[in-house]
Amino acid sequence: MKPGVVLINTARGAIIDEAAMADALESNHIAAVGLDVYEREPEINEKLMKQERALMVPHMGTHTTETLGKMEKWAMENVRRAILGEPLLSPVPEHQSLVNSKSD
Repeated sequence: MKPGVVLINTARGAIIDEAAMADALESNHIAAVGLDVYEREPEINEKLMKQERALMVPHMGTHTTETLGKMEKWAMENVRRAILGEPLLSPVPEHQSLVNSKSD
């Protein structure tokens, strides 16, 4: 990354090495970070916890009544599809190889 970048991760915590990110913050290579997901939830790297330029919040961006209802319907549809052997609406790439190896 270019020096001075602001890094925001709201996707999956495991896509970022928190220790390396904390080191980059300490060295000022990264200007700031915004996180609502973490590499090893619920643990958060201790160096990040001490960083004034790290804004860290719980993963709550979807906590509205409407969104929670839609997520519930989505999850139930995924369960139905899994039971019937149909393609899932939202497969998790990190788990796909595990699913494939169990079916072999």
